[in-house]
Amino acid sequence: MIALIQRVTQAQVDVQGEIVGKIDKGLLVLLGVEKEDTHEKTDKLAEKVLNYRVFSDENDKMNLNVQQAGGELLIVSQFTLAADTQKGLRPSFSKGAPPDLANELYEYFVQKCGEKIKVSTGQFAADMKVSLVNDGPVTFWLTI
Repeated sequence: MIALIQRVTQAQVDVQGEIVGKIDKGLLVLLGVEKEDTHEKTDKLAEKVLNYRVFSDENDKMNLNVQQAGGELLIVSQFTLAADTQKGLRPSFSKGAPPDLANELYEYFVQKCGEKIKVSTGQFAADMKVSLVNDGPVTFWLTI
């Protein structure tokens, strides 16, 4: 399971011209689910995202997590993160989870994070337009 997290001052997801998810300060989380992923891995990644220290403290050091910084999460499913790009010039998606499993674990990830912080989402398997203002820029690739 992969989470590409970006510290943002604002982010939103549009589907067919309508805003389906929007946050101000917080993290945009692009979530890729692989076929070997489980609920246990999802739990671990949710905890890592919620506790990863990427926000500045009073000394301008990255010592605060999104919860401590008073931020929110915008969680967007993105199967392309699971792509194998090692060979050739066209990605292979053989490592990606089938849609049923991917949706189940995506929804579970959203639920787990939502128990601790305000969460907005994209729409699973939709053609989404994601816009953001990356703060820093600060972007990290987290895997479990």
